[in-house]
Amino acid sequence: MLLPKRVKRRKVQRGRMKGVATRGNKVSYGDFGIVALEPAWITSNQIEAARIAMTRYIKRGGQVWIKIFPDKPITQKPAETRMGSGKGSPEHWVAVVKPGRVMFEIAGVDEIVAKEAMRLAANKLPIKCKFVKKEEQDGEQ
Repeated sequence: MLLPKRVKRRKVQRGRMKGVATRGNKVSYGDFGIVALEPAWITSNQIEAARIAMTRYIKRGGQVWIKIFPDKPITQKPAETRMGSGKGSPEHWVAVVKPGRVMFEIAGVDEIVAKEAMRLAANKLPIKCKFVKKEEQDGEQ
């Protein structure tokens, strides 16, 4: 599971997920990628499940890049606790993903294998995703 080694501030506010991704919206390392179509918080468990699904399918061939990192702590107060007495302790970590963000990239496999691997990974994520190729994005600029 991914989580930061150390953090400056222990607890972070919730924030908003308006707008589209301006950074990390191009396939840069691999040949294929999956792009988020909805805004969401993606937990470290979901990222790990997607990674395992992809790597199991491509079986030692190819290379996978994870382009999102869960750096936002999500806090929770203990059950049956009275109101007040501050904010809860960090329970898990999430990555804030906006529409257009490339979350995973893959290289070293042909398109059919990459598409199926990405489909399996997308099923592990809580949002709708789209499969993209590197050459498709170069024409958009």
